[in-house]
Amino acid sequence: MLLQDTSALQPLTDTVTNTINALQATQGEELSLFELLTKGGWVMIPLAALALLGLVIFFERYITIRKASKDESQLITQVRSSIKTGNLDAAIAICRSSNTPIGRMLQKGLLRIGRPIKDIEGAIENIGKLEVSKLEKNISILGIIAGIAPMLGFVGTIIGVITIFHDVSVKGVIEIGTISGGLYVKMISSATGLIIGIIAYVFYNILNIMVDRMILKMETDAIEFIDLLEEPGR
Repeated sequence: MLLQDTSALQPLTDTVTNTINALQATQGEELSLFELLTKGGWVMIPLAALALLGLVIFFERYITIRKASKDESQLITQVRSSIKTGNLDAAIAICRSSNTPIGRMLQKGLLRIGRPIKDIEGAIENIGKLEVSKLEKNISILGIIAGIAPMLGFVGTIIGVITIFHDVSVKGVIEIGTISGGLYVKMISSATGLIIGIIAYVFYNILNIMVDRMILKMETDAIEFIDLLEEPGR
């Protein structure tokens, strides 16, 4: 009778022993960040590509927008001074040398002087839209990355979980250590995808804020330029 009880408890004892051994092995392992990431599976490769693409787009757009939004407080003043002295060519040269969206916008307006104000406003507006579209180039890709990366990471986790339970069904034995160890590895892809998505979303909004500020600045200078043309004596 005692032998039967011992035999009945043997599977439970084995399970507990395996669990303890697995936990001790896990505690004894010290994984570096690189080793941890490599355990995420094949999904980490497209996630790494998305992260790299996002960084390249952000820094390229950030530098471009910063360059375009450099301080041009003296530009409209110089243009105003040249127009009042009747030196239209000098005003055009000043705008051309600035090599900024605002400068190109004012230059187009100066080249239309002599035509109705509505035509000048239309020309400035068209150039403004073109310049804004240049500034917004590829920014939407960051928004796409922010949406795709978490979902891709989750797909990697789901595939990993399916693999774990497939192995359990094949072996016919449920080992807590195997399941828990496998799950923490498969969750790496989800965590990585979420981190990449959050960073991409932050980058996306930073660039959009910069573009919005640039648009406001362009609109302000355009209004000031039109007011200048409508001043008495022009």
